[in-house]
Amino acid sequence: MAIQRKHTMYHSSVVDADPDTVWATVRDALRLVAIVSGPAAKDVHWVGDGGPERVPSLYNFTLVFSDGLVQQEVCGRDEEKRLQSYRSIEPTMGVQRYLGTIRVREITNDPNRCFFDWTRELTVAADADTEVVETIIDMMAKQVDSVRDHFARA
Repeated sequence: MAIQRKHTMYHSSVVDADPDTVWATVRDALRLVAIVSGPAAKDVHWVGDGGPERVPSLYNFTLVFSDGLVQQEVCGRDEEKRLQSYRSIEPTMGVQRYLGTIRVREITNDPNRCFFDWTRELTVAADADTEVVETIIDMMAKQVDSVRDHFARA
């Protein structure tokens, strides 16, 4: 994969749960990190007076594969649109800037399922280790599937 200095990603999936249930879970950044990263992230915690009901709100976690600290902030939320944005606070492992937005939308003819999408914009440092950035991008590409699988009906 050729890493571009500006890298945009969009992933989506239909989730087998109603939109309110999915939103109640994924709007909490720590719960979302646990779902999409599992054992690949450790020491996931709110910073200072951060928490799921506060915007803006800082949180940190460490990626196990590189022991790299990720510092992010919930920087925007729209409860009616079920939309939330995150941004990086400090550069991490070759990613200078990160902005991600999740959204949960209803499926009008199927109220027990919803549409989950995740848009991300990364600015990659010129001197980034491309192998590390590729690993991060590969992880991100699978995270919407992790959300889908988390809510899958047994």
